[in-house]
Amino acid sequence: MKQAYRVGIVGASSLLGQELVRVLEEHKFPVSSLVRFEADEEEPDLPVVDLSQHPETFAAEEGTAATELDLVFLASRRGELPASLRPVLEAARQGVAPAPAKTPRSVVIDLVEALGQPSGEERRGILRVPFLERIRQLTDGTGPLPDSRLFASPHPAAIVLSALLLRLAARFPLQSAVALIFFPASEMGSGAIEELQKQTVNSLSFQKIPRSIFGAQLAFNLLAQLGGKHATALTEIGSRIRSQLRQYLGGRVPLPAVRLCQAPVFYSLALSLYVETTQPAAPEALGAALAGKHIHVRRRTEPAPSQVEAAGVSNILVDTIAPDPDRTAGVWIWAAVDNLRLAAVNAVEIAESVRDRRRR
Repeated sequence: MKQAYRVGIVGASSLLGQELVRVLEEHKFPVSSLVRFEADEEEPDLPVVDLSQHPETFAAEEGTAATELDLVFLASRRGELPASLRPVLEAARQGVAPAPAKTPRSVVIDLVEALGQPSGEERRGILRVPFLERIRQLTDGTGPLPDSRLFASPHPAAIVLSALLLRLAARFPLQSAVALIFFPASEMGSGAIEELQKQTVNSLSFQKIPRSIFGAQLAFNLLAQLGGKHATALTEIGSRIRSQLRQYLGGRVPLPAVRLCQAPVFYSLALSLYVETTQPAAPEALGAALAGKHIHVRRRTEPAPSQVEAAGVSNILVDTIAPDPDRTAGVWIWAAVDNLRLAAVNAVEIAESVRDRRRR
């Protein structure tokens, strides 16, 4: 019989947690039971996925002990991590060395850097983007990644930038890169979605605009920085993306300069990436280098992808590569992706690679 896994999700009712449940089901990942852990400050303002509606795939078990779980997904940073999971997380950080029989053997996949940055002797989870690992091995000459029980799925923007830069660099040496990322409200959770909706409605009816989350009017506007209770959000996300790019790219390609901007959209992020190659290259050849698993490059006859169009789509949508008029080796790349879906798909693909390794 196919092995089935006992799975736990921290933040199962968050936007990302809901998407993770959907992707697990779509990928037909063998789940025997699913345990939901909610952080202290979850905001279930939007409809929560009812796991009981999927009896063939999931059996939501509240009685399963955390130490009995095979896989744990961390999909929320709100509040404290459940106390019952602390032995699981500590065991995962210690690695794969032999341990007493009662030590939890769960594999932990962190989607949101819920464990924070490691300090001192703490062990960092291995950053993984399974669909890019063959390119990484070709560019740095290393073999497969070492075994582990603690993995980190990079921020969706870091996944997109890594995918674009690594695929280009595999065929064309790069000189420099600069990225401007347009973030959706869903990055801040369901409360931000609700506030943007109210801002949009109220601004059209000349009513007072709520600002508790964004600290300013986001509807029909762009914000380079936020106020309110998420005043440092863009700075923190930017730091996380830069740190993950440094770690994941590892000097194989030039580290891109990154700037974040809050966009008045509910879902999906978009980015404008300027890349300069060491030698001029035809945009058609650059586009061909980008196309592949999880990246769809538009033809010239097709319209540019948008954040609205990317919602609900697993692929990274890339517009036709545009040469810079004044720099012969410079090109512009416009891309859009469903941030929640890409994060969930990558995390599930990490879980699938762990499952496949254990079968060997």
